[in-house]
Amino acid sequence: MPTNTYESPLSSRYASDEMLYLFSADKKFSTWRKLWVALARAEMELGLPVTQEQVSELEAHLTDIDYEVAANWEKKLRHDVMAHVHTYGELCPKAMPIIHLGATSCYVGDNTDVILMREGLELVRNKLVQVIARLAEFAKEYKALPTLGFTHFQAAQLVTVGKRATLWMNELLMDLQEVEYRISTLKLLGSKGTTGTQASFLELFEGDHEKVKALEEKIAKEMGFDAVVPVSGQTYSRKMDYNVVSTLSGIAQSASKFATDLRLLCHLKEVEEPFEKNQIGSSAMPYKRNPMRCERICSLARYVIVDVGNPAITTATQWFERTLDDSANKRLSVPEAFLAVDAILNIYLNVASGLVVHPKVIERHVLEELPFMASENIMMDAVKRGGNRQELHERIRVLSQEAGRNVKDLGLSNNLIDLIAADPAFGMSKEELTAHLEPSRYIGRCPEQVEEFIANEVEPVLKQYAAALSGKETELKV
Repeated sequence: MPTNTYESPLSSRYASDEMLYLFSADKKFSTWRKLWVALARAEMELGLPVTQEQVSELEAHLTDIDYEVAANWEKKLRHDVMAHVHTYGELCPKAMPIIHLGATSCYVGDNTDVILMREGLELVRNKLVQVIARLAEFAKEYKALPTLGFTHFQAAQLVTVGKRATLWMNELLMDLQEVEYRISTLKLLGSKGTTGTQASFLELFEGDHEKVKALEEKIAKEMGFDAVVPVSGQTYSRKMDYNVVSTLSGIAQSASKFATDLRLLCHLKEVEEPFEKNQIGSSAMPYKRNPMRCERICSLARYVIVDVGNPAITTATQWFERTLDDSANKRLSVPEAFLAVDAILNIYLNVASGLVVHPKVIERHVLEELPFMASENIMMDAVKRGGNRQELHERIRVLSQEAGRNVKDLGLSNNLIDLIAADPAFGMSKEELTAHLEPSRYIGRCPEQVEEFIANEVEPVLKQYAAALSGKETELKV
């Protein structure tokens, strides 16, 4: 429903509910509370004056967050973390004295950001796998359907519709590897203190360095991480944000390439995105079937590709152990990159699940160009019959230009075969020449490449992530 305040289109039109929840206030602040519980529990287990009763009280109030109370505290204190410490403390009066003990704001802020980025990448990974699975089905179905291959968007040698789809999948597999690498290498900030020295915790543990290290280990384990960053200032290096958003940018690039190809194919009327029964392609031209979903992929992808500059500049301009000019930028650039890529993959999956192929149009375009492509085979055949290769090459060059003029300047059909049949230098009948115009003779190993690619590269991935394929496809909002 329309409101009288601005709402990001990423929320209202594009991103899925699961990704929106991940970057919601409830998820963020409940994770802060989980981190405060993990800190208190670890401090208790390592001998600080924290009781099980206090830890249990904190655990009992992980999700009942009173945002009005928090807003009032923040208005008074001008500090979001301390506002939520007091809001939490009002619910947990026994634990209030030990909440956030020894920590600085980045303990909850940065650790939560890492947790959310990892969970976001896991959602992205699952959707990548779903798109790859749909494209694999498409590639297998059309592995042997000849179509014009293009270089410079000029007709080149034939490929197949399915082989082209493997190019799209191959880039997504590269993205999947990158996502997995990011997931596996993300580390918590841990409990580093105000300048990364852990001085406050060393003071709490009366100089016991082993307990300070054990504290981080316990927190990381409770939050599901194997390790914390080895060294830091007050924050983790903002290169972590840059690396994650760069990974998302890579997905956007792959999706945009696919969507651009499909927009061109739509213009050729060879392959189209799904078009619903009551869908309107143009408000002015009723006959149009605009590729609006692929255009939306390209549009959102452009946003993500440009957005990666934000964490790059933020990383480059951090001062010493901490500066706060990262904060407002991070709140926008990182979540919105996730929301946009989530939307891109939702649309990609929708399009890949309903691609419409027009074989007769594809065949007509192939046959229009095939005489040119067959010319080398025709020349070789004529040489075998006693012709001079160099002379025949020159004759085909001249005749090809004449046929090209007939097509481009006169609007006629490609009559290269008729021209060659009438040339005594070749000594071949039209029937003999026409035998060279079988498209399947010009697709090389395309069908075998599709089969091998799916068997060797795709199927192992689909097997590894079988659970991701059991989920329901996200319904597009618009």
